[in-house]
Amino acid sequence: MAGGRPGLGSGVGTAALRLRVVLADDHTIVREGLAALLGQSPGIEVVGTASTGLEAVRAARTLAPDVLVTDISMPDLNGIEATRAIRERDERVAIVVLSMHSSSEHVARAFAAGANGYVLKDAASEEIVAAVRTVASGGRYLSQELDDAPATPGTSSNSPLASLSARERQVLQLVVEGRSSAQIALQIHLSPKTVETYRSRLMKKLGVADLPALVKFAVQHGVTALD
Repeated sequence: MAGGRPGLGSGVGTAALRLRVVLADDHTIVREGLAALLGQSPGIEVVGTASTGLEAVRAARTLAPDVLVTDISMPDLNGIEATRAIRERDERVAIVVLSMHSSSEHVARAFAAGANGYVLKDAASEEIVAAVRTVASGGRYLSQELDDAPATPGTSSNSPLASLSARERQVLQLVVEGRSSAQIALQIHLSPKTVETYRSRLMKKLGVADLPALVKFAVQHGVTALD
């Protein structure tokens, strides 16, 4: 398998299959580039795109793709949390995380959430195609540059995010994206007071005293991006 860790799946014979793929990335140019790349590969069809994590979850449910390729840093719900939400509903769809983050923490969190592959955004185009074919055939794929990263199902890291509940991680992302408590409450169907409780609790768990520090933490751990 070119570009991937040996033993994680060869993807042999998948070229003859018609693989339905959904792409999730908040940058239009990235989605278009990936669509062009995968669309010209034999047996692969891009059937939908998403620009937020929530859209990715909906697309996975309504379009029933064979493979979802998702970035980590996306608005509303990041790619790791979107992966977790999709995996809770559907064990069939294979998920490849395509990210600029190369730390073992990000890789471990992605696989723990249910990803089947992890590829760096600066990887060669052949590697991205190989990852899609490999996970579609039931294998696992990890960029060659990440050979030392954990890739075992259920593997987690010592990330402080592990101390937060799924709802607290969701509130964290929306807070650092600039939403008010009222806006967050409307989006996730809670009262503003409950949102404030979540916010206070997650900041205490993370040992963060103010919003600038919370934003810095979120960017460092791939919860959101600065763009």
